[in-house]
Amino acid sequence: MSKGTIKKVAGPLVIAEGMRDANMFDVVRVSRQRLIGEIIEMHGDEASIQVYEETSGLGPGEPVESTEMPLSVELGPGLITSIYDGIQRPLDDIMKISGNNLKRGVEVPSLKRDKKWNFVPTVKAGDPVEAGDFIGTVRETSVVEQRIMVPYGVKGTIKEIKSGEFTVEDTVAVVTTADGDKEVGLMQKWPVRRGRPYKKKLPPSMPLITGQRVVDAFFPIAKGGVAAVPGPFGSGKTVIQHQLAKWAEADIVVYIGCGERGNEMTDVLNEFPELKDPKTGKSLMERTVLIANTSDMPVAAREASIYTGITIAEYFRDMGYSVALMADSTSRWAEALREMSGRLEEMPGEEGYPAYLGSRLAQFYERAGHVVTLGSEYREGALSVIGAVSPPGGDISEPVSQATLRIVKVFWGLDSDLAYKRHFPAINWLTSYSLYLDNISAWFDKNVSEEWMADRQKMMALLQEEAELNEIVQMVGMDALSAPDRLKMEAARSIREDFLHQNSFHEVDTYTSLKKQLLMMKLVLAYYDLSMEALKNGAGIHGLINMPVREQIGRYKYITEDRLDAEYDKILHQLQVEIEDVCGREDF
Repeated sequence: MSKGTIKKVAGPLVIAEGMRDANMFDVVRVSRQRLIGEIIEMHGDEASIQVYEETSGLGPGEPVESTEMPLSVELGPGLITSIYDGIQRPLDDIMKISGNNLKRGVEVPSLKRDKKWNFVPTVKAGDPVEAGDFIGTVRETSVVEQRIMVPYGVKGTIKEIKSGEFTVEDTVAVVTTADGDKEVGLMQKWPVRRGRPYKKKLPPSMPLITGQRVVDAFFPIAKGGVAAVPGPFGSGKTVIQHQLAKWAEADIVVYIGCGERGNEMTDVLNEFPELKDPKTGKSLMERTVLIANTSDMPVAAREASIYTGITIAEYFRDMGYSVALMADSTSRWAEALREMSGRLEEMPGEEGYPAYLGSRLAQFYERAGHVVTLGSEYREGALSVIGAVSPPGGDISEPVSQATLRIVKVFWGLDSDLAYKRHFPAINWLTSYSLYLDNISAWFDKNVSEEWMADRQKMMALLQEEAELNEIVQMVGMDALSAPDRLKMEAARSIREDFLHQNSFHEVDTYTSLKKQLLMMKLVLAYYDLSMEALKNGAGIHGLINMPVREQIGRYKYITEDRLDAEYDKILHQLQVEIEDVCGREDF
C-alpha cells in the first residue's frame, strides 16, 4: 500500500509526496480524518489528489494512504429507492450517524450490509455460464426485479448455487473456471470512469415515448439516444426533467442533481416519493435512484457524480432494462472541472474551461446507447441520457452548450420569452431539432399511422411560415396580410396554443398518448385545410376565424382516452357544419 504525506493544500486539491507506487485514479484516504480523494495527476513521486470532502484545517505533513483501487460503485440489491451523494455514499445512513449536516471522513457502505434479500436461482449446478448471464433474481421493490449477473471476466460452469435469504456480501454461487473456483455474490463493483462492456451497439430505431407532445411529435429522442436541454434560469429545465422521469417509457430512472440548488434538490426528494407511477400505481421512487450533489457540497464530488450515476444506469441496462438518466445540470459539472483544472495550473481553454472539456463530455454521453448486452442469451438494453445545460444568461454560444451540441442528436432549446408568456413546455420549435427523425420515422409509420410524419411536417411548415409573417405584421400590422396568410397565422396559433402548450399539472393533459397526439394534429390541420378550401369558394376570413368549433378543437386535449374517437368524429362533423354556414352553400 502506497503511503505519503501532504505537501500542499489548495482548496479541494491536495499535493502529496512519497506516492511513487500509487496509480492514476486510485482512491486515497487523506489525513487522520480519512477524507476520500482520487489521484488525478502524477509528477515523479508527487500525486495531485482531488478530495471529495471539505479540506479546511488540513496541513502539510499529514498522512495520505492509497487504497490501490479506482473510484468504484457497488452494484447490487438496494440501489433502487436510495439517495446517494456524488460518490455513492447513502445520505439516509449518513444522517443516522452524523445528523442533518454531513461530517467529514464518514465511512458508510453504499449498499446496506445487514439487510437480507431473497435470492431465487435460475440456473442449476453443472450449467455453463459466462459474463452477463443471469444466475438468479432478487425482488428489490414491488416494481423492480434485480437480475443477479455473472461478473465481467468470469466464464465456466456452476459448481454450487444456493437459494434463500442472503446479504450482499454472502456468496450465492460458485463458478468453476479455467483459473479455479470463483465465488459470486449479490453485489459486484465497477470503476465509474470505465464504461461497462456490451456485445454490440444497435442503431436507434424506436422512439422513447414521453407523452409530451412537443417532444414526441416534433423533436423525438430515440431509445438509447442523447438529448440536451439548454435554457436560462426559470425556463423550466427541472420541470421538463421531472415530466420525463415520470412519463418516459423507461423501466428505471436515474436522476443526478449535479451542483443544483439545495431547495430544488429538496423538491425532487420530496416530490418523487409522492409521485404516483402511472404504469404501476406505486410510488415513482420504486424504480428510481437519486444522486444528490447540491451546490454547497464539495466541488470535486460534483465532478464524480455524473460518472457514479451513469455506471449505476449501465448496470440496469445490462439486465435488459430501458433506463432513462437525467443529469441536472452538466454546466455545474463543467464548472467543477474548470475549478480543478485551474488549481492544477493547466493551460485554460475558452472561458477558462480546460481544453479537454469536449472530450470529457463526449466520454459521458457516448456511454448511452441501445445495446446487445453480454451473456449467452440474446438480450437488449437501452440507456437514454438527457442532460440539462444552464448557460450563463441563457447564451448557448458558451463552451459547455456548444461542446454538448456537437455530441447530442436532440436539442430542446428552452426559451425564456415563452416561459414568461406561460407557454410550457417552453421548448422553442424554431431553434430545436432532432436528428433521430430519419431513423425512427419508419417506427411511427408502422406503429401509429402512415400520416404521422406528413402531418408533423405540415405543422412545422405552418409554424415556420408564421415566424416569417410575424415580421411583416410587426412592421405594417395584421390588416396588411392577405386572407390565406391570415388563415395561416390562425392555424399556427392553434398549433401553439392547442397542441404544443401542455399543462403538466392537469391530470389528463400531463400525458398524451400517441393516438391522441395524432388525432389532435388531424383536427388542427382539418380546420386549416377546410378553411383554405372555403376561402377559395368565397367565404369570409372573419367568419372562419370566429367559428365556435375552434374552442372545441382547443379543449380536445382534456378529453380522456376512452372518449377520443367519439369526440373526434363529433368535432370533425361540427367543423364541416360550421364551414358550410360560413360559406352559405348547402352543397359544400
